[in-house]
Amino acid sequence: MKRNKVETNGVTERHQSNGDCQKENGEKTNDTKGNCEKLYKKFYDLKQKAISDGLTKEEVCDVFRGKVIKEPGWVLHLTVPQLVALSLAVAVAVMAVAGGVIKYFELDEELTHLIRESRCIVDNSGFMIEIARPKTNCNMCKNLKSVPIETNITRDIFAEKYAYTAVPVLIKHATLDWTAMGNFSFHFFQDLYKNTKGALDKVEDECQFFPYKTEFDSLGEVFNMSDDRATFKEGEKPWYIGWSNCHNDVAKVLRQHYQRPFFIPSDSESSSIDWIFMGGTGLGAFVHLDYVQRPSWQAQISGEKTWTLIPTPECEHVCYSMNVTVSKGDIIVLDTNQWYHATFIHPGEISITIGSEYD
Repeated sequence: MKRNKVETNGVTERHQSNGDCQKENGEKTNDTKGNCEKLYKKFYDLKQKAISDGLTKEEVCDVFRGKVIKEPGWVLHLTVPQLVALSLAVAVAVMAVAGGVIKYFELDEELTHLIRESRCIVDNSGFMIEIARPKTNCNMCKNLKSVPIETNITRDIFAEKYAYTAVPVLIKHATLDWTAMGNFSFHFFQDLYKNTKGALDKVEDECQFFPYKTEFDSLGEVFNMSDDRATFKEGEKPWYIGWSNCHNDVAKVLRQHYQRPFFIPSDSESSSIDWIFMGGTGLGAFVHLDYVQRPSWQAQISGEKTWTLIPTPECEHVCYSMNVTVSKGDIIVLDTNQWYHATFIHPGEISITIGSEYD
């Protein structure tokens, strides 16, 4: 899989404001409300700027929900199927013109080579992912107003209530016996990847690296940052990044320090790929939906992270947005294909998480 240099996990984003576009989702604690306000500050500022530029609040909501495409002087109301049909018609017209140009200038061989060398003919954009994804079964979140919290849950109960229902769940104190809790750190990963032959190249060529709002182009650049920046010394730029590991030797070392979560059904097969996310306080991942086909778990090895979960558009009438804070030693289980999600890293200890998918 080619590394995807994007802002938000290479997947589509859907925004909601913290005011008129956000639905009421019940009472919130002071901490949760504060985290939510921080997370949506950018949305609120963007909305206020749009209003100051002359848009109404209703128009802002429509734009954020993708219901209206507005250009100066005219408004085009389109449903998703109509928009897809229009996009295809434009694509056919462009291809017809391009075909004539290719034939006229005898570019057949160059085009064939380009297609063969390219990994994707159609760009894996957020728009394409959104229109291609399966429709969500809203029963998974109907009337669910907060993320369930479990402790010492059995495999049978987990399988019945959460494993394949797309209902998110927070499992408290689920990793306290993992040696990862005392070993994983920036310098642990730095030493592991720099001293394992081919590990950084593997991430570059076959895995995925997520720079988010940093200037880093690769995991190698991350591990070459100064110690002052790595430890978030005052005056240094903040950073938060993520990557997937598909190097066998690295995986063997990682899995010496963590085990398959005790509640995952015994007949479930885990992915061979580990996902690591690491960084300091502030916005982590922006609002997005994944496209990985399977549910996943993510363990909080250090630090504290608040997740905001937002239902897909077709479920907005029966489902609620929710916030849940994952503390050190907790595991969150989530079907990220069916919940838009964003994360906020709390001040204090560096946030390090590791996770994987299961079926």
